[in-house]
Amino acid sequence: MKLGRSAARTDPGRKRRGNEDSFVCRPPLFAIADGMGGARAGEVASALAAGALEDSNHGSGERYLSELIQEANRRVHERASTDASTSGMGTTMTVALVESDGSLTIGHVGDSRAYRLRGDRLEQLTDDHSLVGELVRRGELSPEAAEAHPQRSVITRALGTDADVDVDTFSVETEAGDLYLICSDGLSDMVDRETIERILRDGRPDLDGAARALVQAANRAGGEDNITAILFELVEGDAPGEPDERTREFTVPHDDEDTLHPEDGVLPPPPLEEAEPAAAVDTMVVPAEEIDAAMAAQADEAPQAGIGRRLLALLVIAALIAVIVALVLWGLAR
Repeated sequence: MKLGRSAARTDPGRKRRGNEDSFVCRPPLFAIADGMGGARAGEVASALAAGALEDSNHGSGERYLSELIQEANRRVHERASTDASTSGMGTTMTVALVESDGSLTIGHVGDSRAYRLRGDRLEQLTDDHSLVGELVRRGELSPEAAEAHPQRSVITRALGTDADVDVDTFSVETEAGDLYLICSDGLSDMVDRETIERILRDGRPDLDGAARALVQAANRAGGEDNITAILFELVEGDAPGEPDERTREFTVPHDDEDTLHPEDGVLPPPPLEEAEPAAAVDTMVVPAEEIDAAMAAQADEAPQAGIGRRLLALLVIAALIAVIVALVLWGLAR
């Protein structure tokens, strides 16, 4: 097998003033970084992380991808530690590398996602490092409930927040005809799995058009966050083909055509200086161990709170009985 066509689209969405997503589309290497932080720090974080991949030499395997992402983490953390204006910034990162034998290696931190469309079935390949993702894996929350959970923006792992980061790396067996999607949560939070599946299935002949359709679908659903989508396919062949120079991109400037579709009937947003502040909730990073501790504390407190309420109810009932008895005795005495 070999790498076939690829396409990428990014868009700020309808509620954000800027775009804090960065991406690398440098076949056979593809990556998305979704930045977070105050002011323009998220944009800085994602650009630093993507830049680490742009500066890399060609390599292969899980260890290579882990080292790439660790280097990206080092750059973001170093900048956040030395520049007060970017303190606390971070970014997700999902990387896919098509190997020389046609297999696929993925490296992942955060809640950006990698999907595979094989035949007509869409499958999520990565696990979300988020609060709701942890709850789903524990069986405490259904995938459907997770999609609308108010704390779905709380992530448990990100680049730049610590000197070291735990990176998920794994290899994926591939088949000719596989279509892969890497996207930021600005797409996956706004567009349900069935719609993504349908767009990819119908858009196979034109990957650029499919990427555009994904962005449009997210914007039609509200465009609450920045939206980035990368598509690439694997086809029959003995070795990876020569990458098309047109796909060697690092970020794409905002294109109003992606945000507003003729069918939308929506006026373009006001200029930057007139735009209202974004209403969407920013992504937060909460370490998984802190979430575990908070959930354990809630479990310990719940029985104690229940006992206290029962004791209070018994005292109230006892007091009422005493009053009734006193009134009866007073009436008999008269």
